[in-house]
Amino acid sequence: MKKGPIYTGIVEKMEFPNKGVLYIDKEKVIVKNALPGQTVRFAVNKKRNNRCEGKLLEVEMPSPLETASDPCPHFGNCGGCLMQTIPYEDQTAIKEEQVRSLLNQVQPDIPLDTIKPSPVSRAYRNKMEFSFGDEEKDGPLALGMHRRGSFHDVVNTDHCQIVHEDFTRILTATRDFFAARHIPFYKKLRHQGYLRHLLVRRAVKTGQILVALVTSSQAAGAVPEEELLSQWTEELLSLCLEGTFGGILHIRNDSLADVVQSDETRILYGQDYFYEELLGLRFKISPFSFFQTNSLGAEVLYDTVRQYIGDTKAKTVFDLYSGTGTIAQILAPVAQKVIGVEIVSEAVEAARENAALNGLTNCQFIAGDVLKVVGEMKEAPDLIVLDPPRDGIHPKALEKIIGFGTERLIYVSCKPTSLARDLEVLLAHGYGVDKGCCVDMFPGTGNIETVVAITRMK
Repeated sequence: MKKGPIYTGIVEKMEFPNKGVLYIDKEKVIVKNALPGQTVRFAVNKKRNNRCEGKLLEVEMPSPLETASDPCPHFGNCGGCLMQTIPYEDQTAIKEEQVRSLLNQVQPDIPLDTIKPSPVSRAYRNKMEFSFGDEEKDGPLALGMHRRGSFHDVVNTDHCQIVHEDFTRILTATRDFFAARHIPFYKKLRHQGYLRHLLVRRAVKTGQILVALVTSSQAAGAVPEEELLSQWTEELLSLCLEGTFGGILHIRNDSLADVVQSDETRILYGQDYFYEELLGLRFKISPFSFFQTNSLGAEVLYDTVRQYIGDTKAKTVFDLYSGTGTIAQILAPVAQKVIGVEIVSEAVEAARENAALNGLTNCQFIAGDVLKVVGEMKEAPDLIVLDPPRDGIHPKALEKIIGFGTERLIYVSCKPTSLARDLEVLLAHGYGVDKGCCVDMFPGTGNIETVVAITRMK
């Protein structure tokens, strides 16, 4: 195959997370955002050894799997979801096969339990980061998700199906409010403009809502900023919502990167946190606290972790990459001691508050990089739970973790390719996968959570 020419082929399978695989003249081609069974037109834009990467140009014929009758109206334009045209049970089957195939390359005949589906496949997300922009150059103000394959264009997502309707009511009201006042959005290339993102978090169990408007520190327009934000706050408070506002915030962010972060956070209404409940425990969540985005799915995930861990009586457990301490607090009632390590200091403070809120006295949370903290810890764990970010565990940190010589590890991963890479290192040091399971936390998308129980082989 050559770069440049247009090819047509039928996608045979998928690789994590959204890569369609097909073969042209026995050469493997990866086409992003192509589904199994689709007939696609694509152009080869990269070629390395026996592997080519193609850019999807057109889906000439849908997949026989695409039989879902009511996909999201934004499907295809919005870059948020990929599999909504496929019935949910087929989505989970595809994901399980992806993970099984990937992990079998590391340890043959990997013992995977049947995938556990999300309790709900729609309106499941408890957090969204919407972007301000325009759907076409110099078009009206848009607020939603980036267009598939585009860094610049933003698609209005008034009818997003993976969030509760409270999200879309807040989104629509916010967009219309600022559009009516001709407030400019932040143009990433010019670094000019005011409106950047809208962060919305909503607890499934308590119904509490936290909203944050993220702007630059540049002038908003003719209306003074204080007056503008006061009017926007009143607009939100007047909405007819099923949930209730825990807080409405204004976050300033002058970073050149297109990320949601805070240089300064101000409370416009209420407080800068809300509460969610999981497995009988209560958790305080702030704007940037890590918390699983599917609350009901998280209960399935953490219950699976608890089952895989087994008996923890009189044991010391390390919860590395502990976030707001969810896993640590689920284990604390049945363990002697749990020590959590997390690099985000805000999350550590929340974890400490949550432990106190839940009456847990045998939890300790340390703020710091796992790579550094693990090397300084004096205690030896009986069990280690690992729940790292998407890129997995730093190689040097993994060496130190292995150095504890712990008999059992539980690895929770939201990116199977990172899990597979780290498993190669663990297997090389005498560990093996005892069992594993996929838990679908992200219906409609190509993402999946995986839990594996790892044991030092005799």
